[in-house]
Amino acid sequence: MTISNSEKLFDISLIETLPKCPLLEIAVPAGFPSQAHDYIENLLDLNELMILNPAATYFVRVEGNSMIDANIYPGDFLIVDRSEEIADGKIVIGVIDGEVTVKRLRIKNNEYWLCPENVKYKPLRIEPHVDFRVWGVVTWVIHKPV
Repeated sequence: MTISNSEKLFDISLIETLPKCPLLEIAVPAGFPSQAHDYIENLLDLNELMILNPAATYFVRVEGNSMIDANIYPGDFLIVDRSEEIADGKIVIGVIDGEVTVKRLRIKNNEYWLCPENVKYKPLRIEPHVDFRVWGVVTWVIHKPV
């Protein structure tokens, strides 16, 4: 079994950066409405917020529903950072014998498990003879509201 970050998949630096957009420095209540303020406090750069290491970051689109209880749905985009530390509890892009998947990595007693976040699916123990690689840690999930 090999636990490692993969080679360069996609160079995010080739993508045109998003423009900075106004950020209103008010909290938007999800409960009862509150009086709004009519001023822009700052500019928000999504590139700076969501992509900490452009040379090690790529996007991937989700297929399937094994991670819906982690709020990752079919059609969502994931931002994946290959420089992020691989650790127990992180959601990772894993490759098992050439098959790519997104799952929560669990490490217990030197055993590696890829765990779905949907009760319809069972965790997968990574056996020592299996070719397993981690292609990065999911740092952000992008999806439209329902």
